[in-house]
Amino acid sequence: MELTATKPNTAKAASKAESEEIVSVKPHRTDAQIWGIYIGLFLISIVELYSASSHEVKASNIFGPFLRHIMFLVTGLGMMLVLQRTHYQKFLKWTKWFATVSVLFMAYTLVNGDYINGARRSFSIGIASIQPAEMLKLSAVLVIALILCRSQKKGMRDVTDIGLWRVTGAVMLFGGLLFFQGLTNTLLLMAISLSMMVIGGVSLPKIGKAFIVLVVFAVAGLGIKVLFGTGEKKAETAENDLIVPGTEYVVARATEDSKVANVGRLQTWVNRVNRHFKTGKWRDPINDENQQEQYSYLAQAHGGVFGVMPGNSRETARLPLAFSDYIYAIIIEELGLAGGIVVLVLYLWLLARASVVCRRCQTAFPAFLVLGMAVFIVFQAIVHMCIVTGVFPVSGQPLPLISKGGTSIWITSIAFGVMLSVSRFAARKNKNAEIKQEMNILSEDLKAQNPT
Repeated sequence: MELTATKPNTAKAASKAESEEIVSVKPHRTDAQIWGIYIGLFLISIVELYSASSHEVKASNIFGPFLRHIMFLVTGLGMMLVLQRTHYQKFLKWTKWFATVSVLFMAYTLVNGDYINGARRSFSIGIASIQPAEMLKLSAVLVIALILCRSQKKGMRDVTDIGLWRVTGAVMLFGGLLFFQGLTNTLLLMAISLSMMVIGGVSLPKIGKAFIVLVVFAVAGLGIKVLFGTGEKKAETAENDLIVPGTEYVVARATEDSKVANVGRLQTWVNRVNRHFKTGKWRDPINDENQQEQYSYLAQAHGGVFGVMPGNSRETARLPLAFSDYIYAIIIEELGLAGGIVVLVLYLWLLARASVVCRRCQTAFPAFLVLGMAVFIVFQAIVHMCIVTGVFPVSGQPLPLISKGGTSIWITSIAFGVMLSVSRFAARKNKNAEIKQEMNILSEDLKAQNPT
């Protein structure tokens, strides 16, 4: 019998060797301070969400909303635990798939999603309501970090021209999809992206060029809204209403014969901005248009310096969306100005700690990842706080890891997992043995030096 020699599958062998080499890298201890911040926000979320859920509580199911929130927190914790033990290089392979799924989910939502507050913002899978906007913001950070890493100029703290326009194109893609849902997420994405350009060593003239292109793109998008309609989705009859999974509040659902503008939040934005800059607005009678901000101000005034203690909130029963878009008002009411400052410091501490981890990294990709994730979380938290306290006009933005919402909790937990992975596996400067191991593992396009 003649034996035929078979060639080994070199691709599988190389992949297996790469995985074994990654495993052989001795990891550091995960960053204790980032862990501590996560635990602190986790505990605050449990306490304050329970207090803020009065609108959702029913006599027949008092603990239902709270237990559902706990389920999302626990599953998010599980995601974070898995990711913090995963070498950050694997995120490179996952980035394109996660970004593609995010774009497809958003496209589906814009066409066939559920209406919430006048725009298609989510779609339902089982008991969960998926909000692709949160996924898109995380995708933007992953994609921009990868492009900036691959576009570093050798020996210079700058990126190539093609790298700059690739980043700008990615921001335009993600921002364009978000723009049809709401202005706040679009502006937040732009702020995160420009911050990552600064982190990535992009020179100021190039950042200026990108900024001009993005402004022109935003103006063009605004023009489309003006040309094609500014009407908002109006409520349908009760039989067309929809209970959003994971909540107890009702949103209107579109029907085939409903005359709804394809794009239509412009007038809402204008009204909110006008109301925001109105002198003495806190003296206005409370009505359907201003009840969110007015009850939010009452809650914060009631809290004083040290608060009324958890469980004693007066405004949670009256403040719409106290469990999500306005949970910071309930935190201040129950924990006072002091508690509000503690929550703010936790987020700022996260940014500071991520900066320390970033500066320790030898290569660019993990440095961009850890700081990009922190910027994503902290910017969103600051926008939420500014809206609740009246610094910014009214809009909907969850407080990361604290507000109710499965998608937001999961995405924030993923971001924490990525940061902890970098703190655990990234080679540190001046550690020659670690640097040598990392260079052996990384592909050529990921070996750029950390420009921070």
